[in-house]
Amino acid sequence: MWRPGPWRRAAAGAGLLTADGVPGTTIFAEMSALAASTGAINLGQGFPDTDGPQEVLRAAQDAIAAGVNQYPPGRGTQVLREAVARHQARWYGLRVDPETEVLVTAGATEALAAVLLAFVDEGDEVLTLEPAYDAYGAVIALAGGVHRTVPVDWPAFRPDPDRLRDAITDRTRVILLNTPHNPTGAVLDEALLRVVVEAAERHDALIVTDEVYEHLLFDGARHVPVAALPGAWDRTISISSGGKTFSTTGWKIGWLTGPAELVSAALAVKQFLTFVNGAPFQPAIAAGLDLPDEVFASIAGTLQTGRDTLVSGLEAAGFPVSVPRAGYFVIVDGAPLGFPDGAELCRSLPTLAGVVGVPVSAFCRDEQAARMRSLVRFAFCKSPGVLAEASTRLATLAQRGSTV
Repeated sequence: MWRPGPWRRAAAGAGLLTADGVPGTTIFAEMSALAASTGAINLGQGFPDTDGPQEVLRAAQDAIAAGVNQYPPGRGTQVLREAVARHQARWYGLRVDPETEVLVTAGATEALAAVLLAFVDEGDEVLTLEPAYDAYGAVIALAGGVHRTVPVDWPAFRPDPDRLRDAITDRTRVILLNTPHNPTGAVLDEALLRVVVEAAERHDALIVTDEVYEHLLFDGARHVPVAALPGAWDRTISISSGGKTFSTTGWKIGWLTGPAELVSAALAVKQFLTFVNGAPFQPAIAAGLDLPDEVFASIAGTLQTGRDTLVSGLEAAGFPVSVPRAGYFVIVDGAPLGFPDGAELCRSLPTLAGVVGVPVSAFCRDEQAARMRSLVRFAFCKSPGVLAEASTRLATLAQRGSTV
C-alpha cells in the first residue's frame, strides 16, 4: 500500500503518478524495454553507444591504478575544480575561484537537485521552459515549489520574449533555463537571455542554468552562458557536466559554478545527497576539459554528421523535421503523415520500422502536452552504422504508408 509522502509530490511533478496514486514507469523505461523485447534500434534514450576521447578514458584508468579510489574532498578534487575554473575562463571569459565558486556533483541532475532544494521553499515558484527535462518537475515538487512554465512551440522552439518576461513575477524564486535545450535542440540567443536577466533583477529571482550540451553545437550556433551577461553573475548558478561532451554519461561527474555564498548553500544540501562521488573519474574529466579546441570541434562535428544522417532518414520517411542546432536529439511531427498521437506512434514504430523514439508529450504537462501530442524525439548520439541502419529503416515508412 503506497502511503502519502514527499515521494508522491516528486512522482506527480514528473508526471508519473497514476490515477490509482502509485508511481508509474517513465516513458524512457517503457520505450527501452520495448526496444529490447523487439530488437528495435533504441533512439529513445539519450546515451551514446561509443566511447569518448581516449585521453579521458586513460586518465580514469590511470587514476584507478594510482589508488584514487576513496572519498574525494566534499567540494570535489582540486584538479577538477581548477579545470572547471580554467574552462569557464577559456570559453566564456568568466573568472571563477576554484576554492569557493565551484562544486563538483554527481552529474548535472544532482547539481539541479541540490540547488533547488537549497533555495526553493514551500509555495515558491520555479519557472522553466516547456517541454522540459522530467527531473525539473520532480525536484521542484519535492522542494514544495510551484512549477510554472513558458511554452516553446514547433518548429523553432523559441519562447516568446514578452510571454517569458510576463511569467517572471515577485513570486518567482528561481528561473531554471536549459540551453542548449533538451528535448528540442534549440539554443537560446543573447537577446532572449537578456530579457531573463532584466526580469530576474526586477523581481529578485535566482537564475539557474542547465548547460550540459554547451559544447555540442552545430551550424555555427553559439552558446551564451547567462552568467557572462551584465548584471547576471551575482544571482546565477551555472550547471554542466562531462557526461554528454565526453560520452561518459555513466560516470556522473557534474559541477556548478556561481557566487561563493550560493555555491556554499548548494553544498549544504549536496553533502547529504551523495556526499561525494566518482573519485577516479574526476581527474579524468579534468583532463577532458583541458583538451585542445580541435577535440571539442571534432566531438561536435561527429554529432552533427550523425544528426544529418538521421534527419535524412526521417525526411525520406516523409516526416517534417525540426533540425536541432545543438544536443543529442531531433524532433519530428507525425501528424502530417497520419500519426496524431506521438505515444502511439512510438509504440508502433518497432513493428513499422524497427526503431524506437519517445513522445515529446512526455516532457510536457496538460495543455502543452496536448499541443505537442504528435511530436516524437529521436536520439542521434549513436554510432554511424546504427544511425545509417535506423535511417534506412525509417525511410521504409514512406513505402509502408501511414496507418498505425
